[in-house]
Amino acid sequence: MRRFFRRGWVKICALLLLAALACVLVYAWNFAGDYMRPSNHPVALPKNFPVEQVTFPSASGTTIHGWLVTSPTNHGVVILQHGIHGDRSALVTRAKLFSGAGYSVLMFDFQAHGESPGKQITFGYLESRDAQAAVAFVKTRFPHEPIAVDGVSLGAAAAALAQPPLEVQAMVLEMVYPTIEEATKDRIEMRIGPAGRCLSFLLMWQIPLRSDFHAEDLRPLDAVAKIHAPKLFLAGTEDHETKFAEAKAIFANAAEPKAFVPFEGAHHEDLLRFSPELYKQSVLEFLKQNLK
Repeated sequence: MRRFFRRGWVKICALLLLAALACVLVYAWNFAGDYMRPSNHPVALPKNFPVEQVTFPSASGTTIHGWLVTSPTNHGVVILQHGIHGDRSALVTRAKLFSGAGYSVLMFDFQAHGESPGKQITFGYLESRDAQAAVAFVKTRFPHEPIAVDGVSLGAAAAALAQPPLEVQAMVLEMVYPTIEEATKDRIEMRIGPAGRCLSFLLMWQIPLRSDFHAEDLRPLDAVAKIHAPKLFLAGTEDHETKFAEAKAIFANAAEPKAFVPFEGAHHEDLLRFSPELYKQSVLEFLKQNLK
């Protein structure tokens, strides 16, 4: 009788373990799916800020939709690149800042974001081709102007991952993740605690199943070592999505010339809104030095 009950408990425990494993696999599949699912939606024109609506083709396989603001002072052009699940409207405050400083500005929606069609978000892989397309478009419209790229999170990763490196005179990289594996670990930890970092492999194995790229293609940590344009790295000291130690590691691995500005107390958020004076002082001075 005891042996019978022992076998019964073993079966129950095995079934519970299988059920728990199934729940973890479903959670991991849905987690990755939520991040990669297209984030397309209409983008309203900004109020009290005239823009020219533009489109241009990208090697990512889509047509990019954007806004262009032309400055008569010819100080140069700044290309603005938004974060994941965002769109160009999130960059209007930055566009006003740079336009007011005498720069022309291009802001656009990455593929699978906003009004730019796309099948899936690729964490910078296809988006890096959109960044190249944006630079090519600006060179056509402003053939003799120096160019800078200011990328936020995904936008920074797309700028860093472009192959060959973007032909620009300066880069502002805000809160760029080091590798897709570290980015995944950080985001799992935010949701289920530090022990969840060991589950990142459940997301990594999905990448080649869901797409045409691999985790090795998503390593801004390595890419910045091959970019010789001047780079300004911005990072929040309390960022949990790209930890401050990771931000410092990226900066340490980057090729010269480079500069690093910490935002004390900032999380993974709009750094211009968090500390307007620090942002304006550091970024505008960096552009002034390098867009000549």
